[in-house]
Amino acid sequence: MEKGDSSRPISLGFFAEWSLAFWTLCSIIVPVLITLWWSFRRSRRQGLVQDILRKSKHDWQYVDLFSQPTYCCICSQHILQGAFCNCCGLCVDEGCLKKADRRFFCKEIMMSGGGGVSMTHHWIRGNVPLCSYCVVCKQQCGTQPKLCDYRCIWCQNTVHDECMQNSLKNETCELGEFCNLIIPPYYLFSISQMRKDKKTDYSKLASPYRKDWTPLLILANTRSGNNMGETLLGQFKILLNPVQIFDLTKTTPAKALQLCSWLPFNAARVLVCGGDGTVGWVLDAIDDMKIKGQEQYVPQVAILPLGTGNDLSNTLGWGAGYAGEVPVEQILRNVMEADGGKLDRWKVQVTNKGYYNLRKQKVFTMNNYFSIGPDALMALNFHAHREKSPSLFSSRIINKAVYFFYGTKDCLVQECKDLNKKIELELDGERLNLPNLEGIIVLNIGYWGGGCRLWEGMGDELYPLARHDDGLLEVVGVNGSFHCAQIQVKLANPVRLGQAHTVRLILKHSKMPMQVDGEPWAQGPCTVTITHKTHALMLSHSGEQTDDEVSSVSEQELAKDQTEEDTWDSARF
Repeated sequence: MEKGDSSRPISLGFFAEWSLAFWTLCSIIVPVLITLWWSFRRSRRQGLVQDILRKSKHDWQYVDLFSQPTYCCICSQHILQGAFCNCCGLCVDEGCLKKADRRFFCKEIMMSGGGGVSMTHHWIRGNVPLCSYCVVCKQQCGTQPKLCDYRCIWCQNTVHDECMQNSLKNETCELGEFCNLIIPPYYLFSISQMRKDKKTDYSKLASPYRKDWTPLLILANTRSGNNMGETLLGQFKILLNPVQIFDLTKTTPAKALQLCSWLPFNAARVLVCGGDGTVGWVLDAIDDMKIKGQEQYVPQVAILPLGTGNDLSNTLGWGAGYAGEVPVEQILRNVMEADGGKLDRWKVQVTNKGYYNLRKQKVFTMNNYFSIGPDALMALNFHAHREKSPSLFSSRIINKAVYFFYGTKDCLVQECKDLNKKIELELDGERLNLPNLEGIIVLNIGYWGGGCRLWEGMGDELYPLARHDDGLLEVVGVNGSFHCAQIQVKLANPVRLGQAHTVRLILKHSKMPMQVDGEPWAQGPCTVTITHKTHALMLSHSGEQTDDEVSSVSEQELAKDQTEEDTWDSARF
């Protein structure tokens, strides 16, 4: 009896310890199992959704949280997350995706029209844009907290439920405000019919359509700058025909520009969404069109700057960088109102020094500038690190910070010092006696280094304005990275060396960094020859003048007035 009584506390203590261990283990394992189960369910659900999105005729984009009150076009319920069609603007809940594919058609890029030159409206109910107005009663649409009102996915007109009439449903769609930029579906249908009949005179199709028709192609590089390309592609697909929109990471410029051969002569326009490198890529493809005998189809090019430098865009009036501050509707209006002009394109030929060198010559096409020295060294270091870790260089601010770091480093090291002793410079065949320099920059456009005007500067001495269509190059020198920084903040001027139609630079010894339009490399002894190559047809936006332009113009006007006064005084005496 005593023995049994003594063992009971031991067994109770042992049971209590195991019970505590068991419940502790359960408290750890059960949440982990629940998390794994829901993760499995979520991944499986996402896999099914992605499969539906991939097979759908709509261009669905899954949205985790809609930015404004949104209602499902199938079940009419308010939704926080779901799918949004980038082409027609249809919004649906995740569970209604299959029903949406069966019930609603997306934008048809090609279809027959009534009489061949018209089509009816394509109405979608609900989720109309903010601040839209009914075409019948002129009152605001989409103000009720439910699925209401209609929007035409082509002309973007909106109409109230109570104002919708049978006449509107059967009315001819005029394609709205941007009709001059849209390639209509019935036009492409007529093109396909002509191709079946083996006819190629497509210019006759445009004659009954519009005299001022300037169809626009959108070529966007989704990897440029701050990665806004994908968002812009969706917004442009809403307003235009999706066949006009191209992602340059999936389609090359040469292939995208083939659409120009289906359009009237010299009518097409191209909006390049990307940095200066993307613009050069597109202009090279346009030059290939000229070589193939398609010069009558060459488009005019506008720019939406998404890159880091964007000096060419700044020169043509399109701004130094786009961050979503201007709606895409206004961008299209700016393209319609843009003025045409020419851009000089230059051939940069690099010949290695030595009679027994079997390597081929390097040949580049220059739109912006060529440089040798500290700014080329910064670009070379930047590109080397971006190739190692491309994911770290997706922000424009980070890119500029990295450039600043390498510029500061070069101020201490001075890797390019005594450049004037290593090179010879000839302008139109005349050799120059160079001062003490660390870098030379050959300019085709007005801006350099992310928005700095090198040639006009801020000094008292006046120089002719740098132009990108006069067949002349401006050549300046810099005294190092610190001097470049001073120039950018307008505390110093570059060393102006002259203007020329042909520039020849001879690197006698050592290895120096060079760059053409942001494409850098390390170069040994060589001869660099820059000659005029061709012209490109560009569109410039006539916005407000920058401070630099205003100051340059005012300086020239003051100098002109002073010259007239001096002439008048000398005439009097």
